[in-house]
Amino acid sequence: MTIEEKLQELGIALPSAPKPLASYVPACLAGDLLFVSGVLPFHDGKLTITGKLGQELNTEQGSKASQTAVLNALAIIQQELGTLDRVKQIVRMTGHVASATGFSEQPAVINGASDFLVKVFGESGRHARLAVGAAELPLCAPVELELIVQVII
Repeated sequence: MTIEEKLQELGIALPSAPKPLASYVPACLAGDLLFVSGVLPFHDGKLTITGKLGQELNTEQGSKASQTAVLNALAIIQQELGTLDRVKQIVRMTGHVASATGFSEQPAVINGASDFLVKVFGESGRHARLAVGAAELPLCAPVELELIVQVII
């Protein structure tokens, strides 16, 4: 079963890959590693949710936002590689979480994206990870993800 078929089986359609907000590329392939730029929780060109965790948003809302962001990352990967079946391993994910003072559940927020990657890719979706708090993120987004993916050349 291809990854695209797996997504279809899960009832998930990938969005169109989001366009960069500034002067950078969505992803850069270096050898067999694809570096995916920071990805926000966009849907149809608009943020699905804004605000800070521990202030306007709770952990569950943040987790859903991280799932939306990782879907956008997969759309970028598919755009860059032509198919998600060229993904050999999700190597690392960094999750930035817009956090109010005292909020410390960043790992739980980013688990939404991590768990989704494992659901889709199985063991190849397990990855090293960093989940950190940020004072502010672009466009008042609650989360921003970046990924490093090993690809089949």
